[in-house]
Amino acid sequence: MTIAADTKPPVPENEPILDYAPGSPERDELKARLATMAAEEIEIPLIIGGQEVRTGDTVEAVMPHDHKHVLATWHRAGAREAEMAIKAAGEAWREWSSWSFEDRAAVFLRAADLLAGPRRQTLNAATMLGQSKTAHQAEIDSACELIDFWRFNVHFARRIYEEQPNSAPGMWNQLDYRPLEGFVFAITPFNFTSIAGNLPTAPAVMGGVSLWKPASSAVYSAYYILQILMEAGLPPGVVNLLPGRSGEFSDTLLSSPEFAGIHFTGSTGVFQHLWRQASSNLESYRSYPRIVGETGGKEFIVAHRSADVEALAVAIVRGGFEYQGQKCSAASRIYVPDNLWPEVRTRVLDMVGDIGVGDPADFRNFMGAVIDRSAFSDITAYIDHAAASADMEILAGGEYSDEVGYFIQPTLVLSPDPASRLMCEEIFGPVVTVHVYPAQEWSETLELVDGTSPYALTGAVLATDRTAIQEALGALRHAAGNFYVNDKPTGAVVGQQPFGGGRASGTNDKAGSWLNLIRWVSARTIKETFVPATEYRYPFMDGK
Repeated sequence: MTIAADTKPPVPENEPILDYAPGSPERDELKARLATMAAEEIEIPLIIGGQEVRTGDTVEAVMPHDHKHVLATWHRAGAREAEMAIKAAGEAWREWSSWSFEDRAAVFLRAADLLAGPRRQTLNAATMLGQSKTAHQAEIDSACELIDFWRFNVHFARRIYEEQPNSAPGMWNQLDYRPLEGFVFAITPFNFTSIAGNLPTAPAVMGGVSLWKPASSAVYSAYYILQILMEAGLPPGVVNLLPGRSGEFSDTLLSSPEFAGIHFTGSTGVFQHLWRQASSNLESYRSYPRIVGETGGKEFIVAHRSADVEALAVAIVRGGFEYQGQKCSAASRIYVPDNLWPEVRTRVLDMVGDIGVGDPADFRNFMGAVIDRSAFSDITAYIDHAAASADMEILAGGEYSDEVGYFIQPTLVLSPDPASRLMCEEIFGPVVTVHVYPAQEWSETLELVDGTSPYALTGAVLATDRTAIQEALGALRHAAGNFYVNDKPTGAVVGQQPFGGGRASGTNDKAGSWLNLIRWVSARTIKETFVPATEYRYPFMDGK
């Protein structure tokens, strides 16, 4: 039973970001690991109860930037394997949920140190090869952010356990933060290896167990994450790896009485479908499930007439094109006042023209390939739509090819219509659309930004006029769960900017904070009376 944590784990600090400059030891080590891993083809089984399970229903994991290059063959789970995983998780729960906080914490702290040290370049290389991230994008994601999640989650868990009620004289009141009864279904995306590592393990930090379905396009890095956790001492069955199509086994998981929650990052449509599916089975569950999700977005940058032009241009380029625009937080719609637009346009086009697109193993490239053929088709359809439009103008990019890899050039589109498809719909690729507005219509533009999208994940305002910033903070209060002032709308850091959005962007349970971890416990109040009453009568009953 975990009631309060009296011991003090190491105080977490954000993992330093290595820069991979020429001649640095980390650059040489990463280059060597990339070459070794690219030269081998591995087999990835399911991991259920700590055992390798091979179904024979296999899929190839390929490099997005060289889609004929096979990195691995992985086995796909079905309903039968889902049943096996439910049983294995239940068996693991009985022991793991009784472990002390200190013992659970030690597992994740060791995993963080393994990743910070000897396993760092393996997971970075897996992310670069399998998800086409550059060295910098992999470093801030699969190394630093995942290390931070594992260290800070231990810290946040301890803070939760320390929150205890007052006790009056003669009694002791306690809160027992119990793990959820049953398993959490963790569904993770391709775009952040750190999210893939956090979603199944956040419930585990609190004593729960997870059934983990990674994105099909990121099974390769997911497998290495689980290897690190197992090496760190995570008991069998606490996290079970079930790659495959969730539709083929979600019915089995969501109809089980042991289903305790969903921890999800992905599309809005899939999340809403899972929520409806869970709702239809409420009577069969042991407890009401916790539904936690981060979904879509149409992230914005809105600039005031007083904005610093250089800062705005860099925010557009970095915010929109880093990792091919495949970040949940990537800038996709930009609002620039007409007094700044000529200079902003020149500076953005100069930077975009300098961007290298290609194999991430060539460290000169700023961008790699988009994740797969489906994404390539969806994104290029928007480019084609812009090219065919009578009023939109493609200012930069617009070219693409899937002959070798799924490459799309960084594309900047000018849209006179603030309600065009490219200004309103989620694209999730390297396509940034700009709307130029009359500089004197600041207040009206803020209303436009707030009302254009059903999403509310991230957004940014750039201004040097403090009154304009204050107005934006008020007008856009509900338009973004992560709001940035004079910065790009990407790059949230664990422990510094808890991440999550509202409206159609999710439940805003703030990964990277105690707000997320509290969802994975069910508190029990315990009152102990030291000298219990022995008389039923109260003093007021004496006399008439």
